[in-house]
Amino acid sequence: MPQILPLAAVQAEPRRIDEPLSAFEAEVSATLESHPESQLVIFPELHLFGDGVPDQQRTEALQEAAQPLDGRLVRELQQLAGDLKVWLVPGSICERGREGQLFNTALALSPEGKLAASYRKIFPWRPHEPYDPGDQFVTVDLDGFGRAGLSICYDAWFPEVSRQLAWMGADVIVNVVKTTTKDRAQELVLARASAITNQIFVVSVNCAGPTGRGHSLIVDPEGGVIDALDDDASGILPAQLDRAHVQKVRSHGTAGLNRMWSQFHSHEAPIELPVYQGRINPSTWDPQNHGQ
Repeated sequence: MPQILPLAAVQAEPRRIDEPLSAFEAEVSATLESHPESQLVIFPELHLFGDGVPDQQRTEALQEAAQPLDGRLVRELQQLAGDLKVWLVPGSICERGREGQLFNTALALSPEGKLAASYRKIFPWRPHEPYDPGDQFVTVDLDGFGRAGLSICYDAWFPEVSRQLAWMGADVIVNVVKTTTKDRAQELVLARASAITNQIFVVSVNCAGPTGRGHSLIVDPEGGVIDALDDDASGILPAQLDRAHVQKVRSHGTAGLNRMWSQFHSHEAPIELPVYQGRINPSTWDPQNHGQ
């Protein structure tokens, strides 16, 4: 049975913190009107938490706007996803933790109007961002397709994140981004490299100008670019991700050659990873089934 995920990745300018949510509701509805086949709609990092043009991510504004996951904003976003009957990743929000922390948290909202997953950015962009780091990797099962791993912007610079999400059974990494600086060019390379080294889809959605540098893209499990926006203008990337592509590449190899997930023989000695105080044990190395 085909396991295909039609999605729309929306490269758009951030919306101001004080803007009524009805404006975002209209934005999501317009996306679905132009791409009615979409079952997953993705927006950039902190899409609902802009503070002006250019957006400075002022600590005071973000602190004041932060809400708990059971607060009004998340409830209204759940209602929106349920009303439209789609999977919705509205970028990330400023989350107020139980002990007063400020987290940058990506949300995955289900077509049933539930908060299916939340992920706190593990690698804030220091020293520029005020967020407390999260400490858990997060995946979410998308009915009829497979598993998505959540990551936020600077997480993509740390290969441990994409490796862990792939190990947890992700077929696609959804990386929501708010890159306003000239290093977007390097992030495009990282997106393709993550896809290649983990044989996984990568969706990297950046915000549009004048705040962001744009250049959103969707990458297949062999590192090929399925579609991309080549500037910072607002736009939508539609795609249909086929989980069979992941399975084929992992079974037959990238370019029909490289099968990294089948590298080891069970009788071989463990490979020590002293920097992580851990090891790869060939007798238990089974990433494709881990977490299933």
